[in-house]
Amino acid sequence: MSNQDWQGKRVTVAGLGVSGIPAAKVLHGLGAVVMVVNDGDDERSRAQAAELEAQGITVRLGDGATLPESTELIVTTPGWKPDKPLFTAAAEAGVPVWGDVELAWRLRGRDGREPAPWLAVTGTNGKTTTVRMLASILEAAGLRTAAVGNIGVSLLDAVLGDEEYDVLAVELSSYQLHWAPSLRAHSAAVLNLAPDHLDWHGSMEAYVADKGRIYEGNRVACVYNVAEKATEDLVREADVEEGCRAIGFTLAAPGPSQLGVVDGILVDRAFVANRQKQAQELAEVTDVNPSAPHNIANALAAAALARAFGVGPAAVRDGLRAFRPDPHRIEHVADVAGVAYIDDSKATNTHAAEASLAAYDPIVWIAGGLAKGATFDELVTGAAGRLRGVVLIGRDRALIREALARHAPEVPVVDLDRTDTGAMSEAVREAARLARPGDTVLMAPACASMDMFVNYNKRGEAFADAVRALAAEND
Repeated sequence: MSNQDWQGKRVTVAGLGVSGIPAAKVLHGLGAVVMVVNDGDDERSRAQAAELEAQGITVRLGDGATLPESTELIVTTPGWKPDKPLFTAAAEAGVPVWGDVELAWRLRGRDGREPAPWLAVTGTNGKTTTVRMLASILEAAGLRTAAVGNIGVSLLDAVLGDEEYDVLAVELSSYQLHWAPSLRAHSAAVLNLAPDHLDWHGSMEAYVADKGRIYEGNRVACVYNVAEKATEDLVREADVEEGCRAIGFTLAAPGPSQLGVVDGILVDRAFVANRQKQAQELAEVTDVNPSAPHNIANALAAAALARAFGVGPAAVRDGLRAFRPDPHRIEHVADVAGVAYIDDSKATNTHAAEASLAAYDPIVWIAGGLAKGATFDELVTGAAGRLRGVVLIGRDRALIREALARHAPEVPVVDLDRTDTGAMSEAVREAARLARPGDTVLMAPACASMDMFVNYNKRGEAFADAVRALAAEND
């Protein structure tokens, strides 16, 4: 759409916050008549509204349900559920609903520049790490790039800013994909699928379908996880451009059109001249930091997308070597008295915790928090043989305790009946008491953090602080 198309267009932005405020400002700058509606009417919302109103943008607080008169388009923040009355009213009135990703996609190239292709990543877990690995590989290849999207960097800024890019590494959540009907990536990957955000989507089927939207219209490659057939099924169902290929990644030896691992080497049998008989060495497993199995899978997915964009093997190796993971993602904090302490506070669901638990043995596991409707029987069953002991914290810890009683009754369990932030220090001390030299104390909660902490970052910081205090006492 050109600037002229936006002049006087009446657009309702649903929700303040990380994506709503930038969208409102961008639309206002394009000449649209913008109304922001927001459910909340607290002090923070009023301050945000005042900032927007000072720029000439109308804000309505405390009523996000009613469709403003004469609305021609709704641009929504990702967190607003599809069943909200505002969207029901929009559907009845024939008003389209876009997310911030859809808006960014539509605004690409409006200044006459050739828009940068998108290499897109989604999945239940590992998205941010994979996108950052991908950006590191692209940079190693000498390409102008940025890691953007759900990673916390605005796509609108990347699309409309002064910086010119050759390619963008884009993290997309299921929420964002739900509201992005026109998105057509150069290549895309679905890393894995496990129950998550079902309260938002309504069902696992709807959640998976929204994840699968990332493959629609792909031009070069649809990257899927060989270990999870559901991701390959999404590729088969996608309507892609002629010639687009299905590319698998696996922790085993790869078949043709796959990337995998052979004798500690990441290899490519997809983007080679004779994939029936040839394989290209990309990197060593030890080039991936950390070299946990699920992180090797992330690296293979990132490598597949980079190779789909024409990146050479040396850049894949160099980019993986240069990559440093974000804090609180299987981060080694310290060794104390021969015990390793690992912070995986980002493991906010059972799928992420399962991958983390599979990377260590034996383990003293610190777990618990807000379960978000999750069950823990399968997780505990899979990890039982690795568990030296378990320390439980948080509001829904009883759900994990009951699963442990059913499937690992011999494992010692410490149940901390407190949800104040100081509980983490006690949890670390109890874990240290249970651990033996050579063990790993792993904080992979399998739950959200908001019952005790502002977010998973604060939970991870509390764990790290407690470990460092323990280390100081043992010096």
